[in-house]
Amino acid sequence: MEIAVLKESKPGENRVALTPDVVKTLVKKGYQVCIESGAGDNSYFSDMDYMSVGAEIKVEKKAVCKADVILKINAPTLEEVDFMDDKCCVISLLYGYTQPDLLNAFNQKAITAIGMDAIPRISRAQKMDALSSQANLAGYKAVIVGSNAMSKIFPLLMTAAGTITPAKVLIFGAGVAGLQAIATAKRLGAVVEVTDVRQETKEQVESLGGKFLTVESTDTNTTSGGYAVDVSSEFLQKQKQLIESRIKEADLVITTALIIGKKSPMLIPKEMVETMKKGAVIVDMAVEWGGNCELSQANETKIYQGITIIGEPNLPSLLPTNASQLYAVNISTLLQHISSPEQLLIDKEDEITNGCLITYDGQTVHTFTNQILNKNQG
Repeated sequence: MEIAVLKESKPGENRVALTPDVVKTLVKKGYQVCIESGAGDNSYFSDMDYMSVGAEIKVEKKAVCKADVILKINAPTLEEVDFMDDKCCVISLLYGYTQPDLLNAFNQKAITAIGMDAIPRISRAQKMDALSSQANLAGYKAVIVGSNAMSKIFPLLMTAAGTITPAKVLIFGAGVAGLQAIATAKRLGAVVEVTDVRQETKEQVESLGGKFLTVESTDTNTTSGGYAVDVSSEFLQKQKQLIESRIKEADLVITTALIIGKKSPMLIPKEMVETMKKGAVIVDMAVEWGGNCELSQANETKIYQGITIIGEPNLPSLLPTNASQLYAVNISTLLQHISSPEQLLIDKEDEITNGCLITYDGQTVHTFTNQILNKNQG
């Protein structure tokens, strides 16, 4: 069975789905691996690096797409699907509920599509959890990007010329990205405050040295796979009131709030930005899904009344070597879970496989994806 890695075509994407060390492991186990020429260049892995561990390099994308299993970071384009053989397998970050045309193209060719974004967040699948591995890096990079745009340093500094007080960082969301942002900001010496709709994250926040801003409410906010899925307008109003006073003092604000299958909640309206200190910075990590700040825009850094607002939609891509290394382990672990070197072994009764299987045998079979698609059509 031949495994192929396509070069990413999405603007700003520097990652690659497999790294040479992981290719070496797969080849030793009996998999045939081919790489589109240049696929690893932006992650600093050359064609020669891949060839030295047993991969075949192919120049034509159309030839690469003829493999039995095709691996990517981002979802394939419709043109790439046209190149693929019927009944092949595609594994990538799909977010299939946002791409009905792509799913239709898969189903017309009876392509088995597996979403790395849909890996169940269970202990048995931790090594396959690409969302967590990438969010971890994104949380770190958000702090670094934010600090670079700030007009002051993070730590307390006592000098003969006077004392510099530590920077204040306010983080929205204590998921994987938020927790790493807390840890990074604390290591750099900042005072960190955190707000999250999930009360159960309070202990994690405090264990990293952050102060958890508690919203007094009788609501029980449910979660799915680490995401909030049910937040009342009353709760959001109380959360807004709580953070209005805190955001005025913040030097750096990092937002990470996502609701799976929906537009990101708008947590920082224009009026709230206007109350912030001149020189403060907002890094909106949810900008790709609509953004948590009213003024943020994807792929743009803007300054509004002295406040820098950074809308970087793909922070892991700014750390392409490490991001590719982690993703390669995630995707290769899943690959070996659903296949042998000779063939795919799709077991729909298996919790991991069932959780991330999006299309199969000409049909969209993923329950959550179907629910969102049907709701959007309705």
